[in-house]
Amino acid sequence: MATAAGQLLFDESGQPFILIREQERQKRLTGVEALKSHILAAKQVANTLKTSLGPRGLDKMLVSPDGEVTITNDGATIMKNMDVEHHVAKLMVELSQSQDDEIGDGTTGVVVLAGALMEQAESLLDKGIHQTKIADGFEMACKKALEVLDSIAEKFPIDNREALIRCAMTSLGSK
Repeated sequence: MATAAGQLLFDESGQPFILIREQERQKRLTGVEALKSHILAAKQVANTLKTSLGPRGLDKMLVSPDGEVTITNDGATIMKNMDVEHHVAKLMVELSQSQDDEIGDGTTGVVVLAGALMEQAESLLDKGIHQTKIADGFEMACKKALEVLDSIAEKFPIDNREALIRCAMTSLGSK
């Protein structure tokens, strides 16, 4: 059945959708192929930031549509200025923004970590492991990491001014 805007089709579960003429030339990805497309988008965003991470991180030159040039190695600034279309890449940008809003630092690290997790997920998918099992494994690893962090955390009284200053200096040194 054809309509003025496109073609009425049905997906594998019988749900109708309209294929708009521009979409006819695009391939519709499903299953593991779609997952790998999403992983690729996440990895590309992470790889963009990876080289700006750490004390030897490289600066990026950003050029806005009106020609304004910004040179920075700040992950939040880079991510805010990225013009991405893929919805998973947009999630990576939102992840960075959430990190900046909640913590005020670590935007590059959180995106690079997410990209590394996606890289590992891709490797596990290639070995035939189901995505639900991979997600469950990541959840278990997160719980274990939190347990380890709790066990190695140094506790000190809130009135210990010297320890508070050391903590503040660590954070201030990154900006």
